[in-house]
Amino acid sequence: MADMNRRQFLSATVVGGVFAPSLERLMAYGAASPSGYGKRPSIAPWDEYGPLRPAGPELALPEGFQYVVIGVEGQPMSDGAPTPRAHDGMAAFELPNGNVRLIRNHEDRTWPEAAQLHGSEETAYDPIGGGGTTSLEIEIHDDGTPEFIRDFVSLNGTIYNCAGGPTPWGTWLSCEETTAGTLRGWRRSHGYVFEVSVDTEEAVRTEPLRAMGRFTHEAVAVDPETGVVYLTEDLTTAGFYRFIPESPGNLAAGGQLQMMMVRGAPRFDAGSGQEVGRVLSAVWVDIDVPDPANAEEEPLVVFAQGHRQGGARFTRLEGCWYADGAIYFDATNGGNAEAGQIWQYRPAGDDEGELTLIYESPSPQILNGPDNLTVSPRGGLVICEDNDGPFVRGLTPDGRIFDFARNLASNTEFAGACFSPDGRVLFFNIQGDTAPGGPGQLGMTFAVWGPWEAGSL
Repeated sequence: MADMNRRQFLSATVVGGVFAPSLERLMAYGAASPSGYGKRPSIAPWDEYGPLRPAGPELALPEGFQYVVIGVEGQPMSDGAPTPRAHDGMAAFELPNGNVRLIRNHEDRTWPEAAQLHGSEETAYDPIGGGGTTSLEIEIHDDGTPEFIRDFVSLNGTIYNCAGGPTPWGTWLSCEETTAGTLRGWRRSHGYVFEVSVDTEEAVRTEPLRAMGRFTHEAVAVDPETGVVYLTEDLTTAGFYRFIPESPGNLAAGGQLQMMMVRGAPRFDAGSGQEVGRVLSAVWVDIDVPDPANAEEEPLVVFAQGHRQGGARFTRLEGCWYADGAIYFDATNGGNAEAGQIWQYRPAGDDEGELTLIYESPSPQILNGPDNLTVSPRGGLVICEDNDGPFVRGLTPDGRIFDFARNLASNTEFAGACFSPDGRVLFFNIQGDTAPGGPGQLGMTFAVWGPWEAGSL
């Protein structure tokens, strides 16, 4: 199926079909300061689906929504391996039989001396790497009820697999959120992007896409019109990147990595003092050495190349998603309140585009550290909170933040929000402990369904 989808992509028949939120309405709301700064505002204006109530022991959801738990850490998978810990970024794809393929990252942060490889050493990139991806098959019945079918290891021997993103040619790009390597006890260098095919039924030996850079990767989003890949970097000082492939749809063939620069404002600092709705002209500078030898000792060495040429600085870039001709990405600790920003980049030709801040959280009580995000088929944004935030929140097309889910199972973050291809089921994860020695909080995946038509998600 990946080959078929790549042919479709190259013939320009794969086009993003998700509607983006109304930018004008988002900007109008974001420019206003909600009453009660520093306190949680009255719930009524943000009550999109109604108040949250326990829908089971793990989640509180609005009335009418249901969920099932799948893929709990430690449970045996269909291939016999235990489900890895630290559930993180994820995407959903349609399989030829009509079922849904979920590909899920595992941000296992176990140190090298204690790391456990999942799956066979024959397919592992690093024989002691404890991270990677698992793939799940889900059947969605006519009434919207999801049913788990099978799961297995699909990428192994990587580490700190945080987020990533789907491609329009039927693959998942899994990102390592580290530049660790042999100096810290690993057998190979890390800090790369890896590609996992949707149609694989077992782990396949894979090599990193080195031309896409060795840095503290977080998420990616692919523009289906051009094949350009946009990448975020999760450090306090971070860049926003794009990768222009030599052969669209074939990332292993190489290409050019670039970093965003704001025209007329070299080394622009987007971390604070920004105006919601202001449109900035953005251009790109080349990264000449995307895979530097000293990346382990200097995690910001790729960023420094771009910054010297005038590249912009953001504060912890995490979630990244393509919709309706634009890339949406968030700065987890950006903004005057350091509670998060949501940005939009809209390409305008090959070498430039428009960068706009479309929402900034005025308080952690309203939105606390946006991380993984996705755009709903109905026009809203689904936002998983970082910083041990207990909520999955929604952002309506008219710019209102509301609570959609609360974590009742642990105090670890939500991650991996994505909709089934038909838009009927929302999948997301509770991350759980990322390393041994934690309080025993388990990673788990949820499938949620209900009256989506009552709101913007």
